[in-house]
Amino acid sequence: MAHALSGGLWLHRFLLDGQPWAHLVSSNRDALLRAGTVLGMRPEWLQYKPLKRLDTRERVDAWHWDLRGQRLETAVRLAAPPVPRCSPLRR
Repeated sequence: MAHALSGGLWLHRFLLDGQPWAHLVSSNRDALLRAGTVLGMRPEWLQYKPLKRLDTRERVDAWHWDLRGQRLETAVRLAAPPVPRCSPLRR
């Protein structure tokens, strides 16, 4: 969450009624809108919800998308770190 409140993107995954969901959260609205474009989200779906910084308890403006289904799968795939390519062992 600290990363999101510093302007990064945070993919917060959870289950709702046994189904996988996630919030894609950030205090950087423009970055979130750009990410939403990649995921096929409409700007009017963006939700505003201020969050508290854990270290200072101050409220920070923040926004999130609700993701599920194909959009969630795409976000998870894009958020995953790349798998390192291993060189063949040499003898």
